[in-house]
Amino acid sequence: MTPTLIGLAMFGGMLLLMAVRVPIAAAMFIPGALGYWLMTNDIALLNQLKGSAVARLTVYDLSVIPLFLLMGQFATQGGLSRALFQAAAAFVGHIRGGLAMASVLAAAAFGAVCGSSVATSATITQVAYPEMKSHGYHGRLSTATLAAGGTLGILIPPSVPLVVYGILTEQNIAKLFAAAMVPGLIAMLGYLGVVGFVARRHPDLAPPSEPLAWSVRWRALMGIWPIVLIFVIVFGGIYTGLFSPTEGAAVGAVGTFVAGLAQRELHLEGIRRSFVGTAETSAMVFMIFLGADMINASLALTAMPAAVAEWVGHLPVAPLVIVGAVLVLYIILGGVMDELSMMLLTIPVIFPAIMQLPLLGLAPESKAIWFGILVLMTVSFGLIAPPVGLNVYVVNGIAKDVPMSETYKGVMPFLAWDLLRMLLLLLFPALSLGLVGVLFK
Repeated sequence: MTPTLIGLAMFGGMLLLMAVRVPIAAAMFIPGALGYWLMTNDIALLNQLKGSAVARLTVYDLSVIPLFLLMGQFATQGGLSRALFQAAAAFVGHIRGGLAMASVLAAAAFGAVCGSSVATSATITQVAYPEMKSHGYHGRLSTATLAAGGTLGILIPPSVPLVVYGILTEQNIAKLFAAAMVPGLIAMLGYLGVVGFVARRHPDLAPPSEPLAWSVRWRALMGIWPIVLIFVIVFGGIYTGLFSPTEGAAVGAVGTFVAGLAQRELHLEGIRRSFVGTAETSAMVFMIFLGADMINASLALTAMPAAVAEWVGHLPVAPLVIVGAVLVLYIILGGVMDELSMMLLTIPVIFPAIMQLPLLGLAPESKAIWFGILVLMTVSFGLIAPPVGLNVYVVNGIAKDVPMSETYKGVMPFLAWDLLRMLLLLLFPALSLGLVGVLFK
């Protein structure tokens, strides 16, 4: 077999294994190892396995992932999500659709100390769904809002997929975080607008509530000061150069631990769950890394990444059309893969091709950062889009009384906004790069 045929066979084998529900890490590793063996020999494969594992697991920059995950676990077990939702509901809960809006605001704030979409969806749903249900909110709007709002867990920094992108493409993680801030806020504001639009068009889905006294509102607002303080310390320190993103993650983990203890919500069992949850998720992430490393090493032997880059660079179409086609590919892949797997598999192949394109006069670093934000926004689309929609499954696993078909109907307006937002970010790079230029002159 020629290297090209082996490369195509590896992709086909990977998709087949995923179709029969083989774990993503194994689905990438097995075809990659077989392809590498066919193109080399037994000894070369064993050397590759030994070297790649050591090289991947000893990368200092990757320690930022378990640290941010631990930060999110402490925030979850420490009851910080409840305080966030109560504060948001105190100010906007009385307007039509207000409790759903409060869940979006709480998800955005929780995402600022979490970095995981699934964790944000699960945590905010446990707090917000019973409240919305008790106030007569329709299950379709409630669950759809919680699933869509959960994507803010990776859109608003810290973001584990963005850290992975930065490591794969050797970009400054602090600059990527800064570039994601404005698009993440745009996503949040758009979701609030969607909730308001749906609630006004279908008043029966979201009845208004009685407004709270201002004393109650201010008391609820004061309950979120630990989260605000942690965010300011972590990201203020990162953006001012006081410490690196890895050090910032460590500071954030300690901060959320102390905040959970101060709130008297984080107990010994919660601490145990935090460490176990972090270990399990970190293990999953690093196994996906190893699987992606194996198949990407094999693809490198086939010379497919270089061939793809050269082919894309000579296509007789506008560069923005090529980028748009790549984003459509990510939307399609989102139906069968999680965001980390998509990025680990595709970025080593696609990124070199994108960097060869003349895109809107952007410098190489700006182009890389802008494309990273586009990828991040696009992979979040797959978290709520059918047929998989991981966030939808997470939310419906908690809100068992709402049919999944109802949730998918409810997420359609959010998906429409996501498509419009992706188009805006594609055509106007300043939305992503403006804050980077201000903070990193």
